[in-house]
Amino acid sequence: ALARFPALAHSAQRERASAMAGVVKRFLPLMDRVLVQKVKSEAKTATGILLPETAQPAPNWAKVLAVGPGRRTKEGELLPMSVKIGDTVVVPEYGGMTLKFDNEDYHVYRDEDFMGIVQEE
Repeated sequence: ALARFPALAHSAQRERASAMAGVVKRFLPLMDRVLVQKVKSEAKTATGILLPETAQPAPNWAKVLAVGPGRRTKEGELLPMSVKIGDTVVVPEYGGMTLKFDNEDYHVYRDEDFMGIVQEE
């Protein structure tokens, strides 16, 4: 429905971006933890058929919103994180911790839990 009204779609994107910015300000990951929000799957097929939420595949990609400073070794050295804010990562189907802010679901994973980073084309 929002595709027919670009102004509404743009407004919804702004509201969502504003909500994400609020979450990032309120939640700071510790150590090697990373705050992500799963990418929503498409609600319709390539041919234009609308899918109910139950028929949509669960997304396994997520956008990185906040990153902790990293884990320390026994010697006290800081190990660098493998992801940065803005990366799109592949997350495991199970694991992590779910947080709910402003009726949106966010997830916290350890840096080592990510399967990989999705490169933009």
